Amino acid sequence: MTEPASTSRLQLIDNLDLKAAAPLRAEILALRHMPLDIDASNVQRLGGLCLQVLMSAQATWAADAIPFAISSPSPAFQEALSLFGAEDLQPFVQQG
Repeated sequence: MTEPASTSRLQLIDNLDLKAAAPLRAEILALRHMPLDIDASNVQRLGGLCLQVLMSAQATWAADAIPFAISSPSPAFQEALSLFGAEDLQPFVQQG
């Protein structure tokens, strides 16, 4: 009997701009096939490309049937999701 994988936690940086997209993608891909909790508490700016990376990660984890969550979203993170109309990501954002 295999034990369930423990949840990996990824802390997002404060400025998720264009330069942050490639490193974010690499960090997320390194955690593939494991339950993932992304901590968005430090985010002060969420750019479109990083949002795409997060949405792609959510879709990938869903396709793999592995738990995925974004926790402790900062007000700036929540506002950016709203401004971008990122309803697909909203169900995975958990207050806390």
